[in-house]
Amino acid sequence: MATDQHLTEHTTAREELLKGHVLHVVRDTVRLPDGASATREYVLHPGAVAIVPLLDDGRIVLERQYRHPTRQVHVEIPAGKLDAGEGALACGQRELLEETGYVAREWAYAFTMYPTVAYSDEAIEIWFARGLEHRGARLDEGEFLDVIAATPEEFLGWVREGKVNDAKTLASALWIQNVLAGTWKLDWQAPPDQP
Repeated sequence: MATDQHLTEHTTAREELLKGHVLHVVRDTVRLPDGASATREYVLHPGAVAIVPLLDDGRIVLERQYRHPTRQVHVEIPAGKLDAGEGALACGQRELLEETGYVAREWAYAFTMYPTVAYSDEAIEIWFARGLEHRGARLDEGEFLDVIAATPEEFLGWVREGKVNDAKTLASALWIQNVLAGTWKLDWQAPPDQP
């Protein structure tokens, strides 16, 4: 069986460049596969969870949120950063309730994506949620967003038209399309507890 040793870099040193409230930037010195040295600057990230919430009528719960780095409002699936020691499902439950006001009766893990592999180690787990019950949003201080719902056809139309350009939401569109068509199956489970 083939290995990836001919491609793998090995870290020999690390320098911290910035440690902020959200960003932690480091510069690693690495030994390349040919024995030479190089540096790699990137962002360390604790990980995140994003949710595809499906209403009983088939619509998808989405958010419209202003993102300062791009200076625009984006249509996104709900998501949030993992807290220290928090599991992915617990994070998904917390973020779904905080941002949209919904809790879900069933959850299914879909996939993990790495949105910016060239300059961050961030991994986002994507989960589907169904059997939604609205209990009221609990937004974080300083967080402002609109919760909307779209049919799968509307949502996929927005993707095609370029109205959806957030990476995690675009990656999820492929899964939404295949799950709803019955082509890809999910392993639905009831969580042990709700937030």
